[in-house]
Amino acid sequence: MSQIKIGLIGGTGLGSLLEGDQASTRHEIDTPFGRPSGAIIETQWDGLPVLLLSRHGPGHLINPSRIPSRANIFALKQLGVTHILASGAVGSLREEFHPRDLVIPDQIIDKTNGRPGTFYENAAVHVEFAEPFCPVLRQILIEAAKQASSEPQPLAVHDRACYVCMEGPAFSTRAESLMHRLWGGDLIGMTAMPEAKLAREAEIAYALVALVTDYDCWRARPAAAEHRPQDKHALLAEIIGNVKAATDNAMRLLREAVKLLSQRRDALPPSPAHSALELAIWSDKQQIPPEQVERLRPLWGRHFPPGA
Repeated sequence: MSQIKIGLIGGTGLGSLLEGDQASTRHEIDTPFGRPSGAIIETQWDGLPVLLLSRHGPGHLINPSRIPSRANIFALKQLGVTHILASGAVGSLREEFHPRDLVIPDQIIDKTNGRPGTFYENAAVHVEFAEPFCPVLRQILIEAAKQASSEPQPLAVHDRACYVCMEGPAFSTRAESLMHRLWGGDLIGMTAMPEAKLAREAEIAYALVALVTDYDCWRARPAAAEHRPQDKHALLAEIIGNVKAATDNAMRLLREAVKLLSQRRDALPPSPAHSALELAIWSDKQQIPPEQVERLRPLWGRHFPPGA
């Protein structure tokens, strides 16, 4: 697959770094679902076009429930993006996933309840979502982690995990955190859904790098700390330090992943996501109003007869 265009969606920490990248083109896009979180910055990494989008917008003003995910994904599709590498901060639900580690999740549990989760409100479109993250991109990220770890400062990268996506913006209660562990969750975050599902509906390959900032509240404090008053400012400073360290590591990983994608652009296998709508449109296409077909043409136009 030689025509590759990469979308990078940055979350907490990474967003400001993406905004600071040398840009060649700044895209201000309108979509049928409103405007994206911010301008999309187009540049090049290793000879590949890369489009950078900060999920929470300039100044991190957009809370997780208000992220315009449909506008974000639609705008990237409109600009020709074929693969999305996303990132986001998470809490750890497992002892072995330490703060500052990176994780490449392979599964997700969706607990969001207040976010529009589909583009296709006026048609029955059912995409396969058993494997929510693209296996092709996940393999690239796993190999990139090995390459990046050969450098003087090794990366701690876990190659699979189940991400629980909660609504937020408040964090979990301890009872919820323990329940998420019983469900099989390894990470807890607020931003991967419906982003991943919308990317599938747009036939864009999507994979995620999760940045572990701290342990979620399931984890009891060490016994020695139980009798000491908790310094909340010190705790916040520690978490911010973890975000910065994980962000630096994530940038190394993403740079290496784009390099691998560039090297393999002519031999990269197609992602299952690239044909996600092939059998997913259950509505009688002749009865879908033409204005709806046209409204969403960047997403599903190739599955309709010319002029439909």
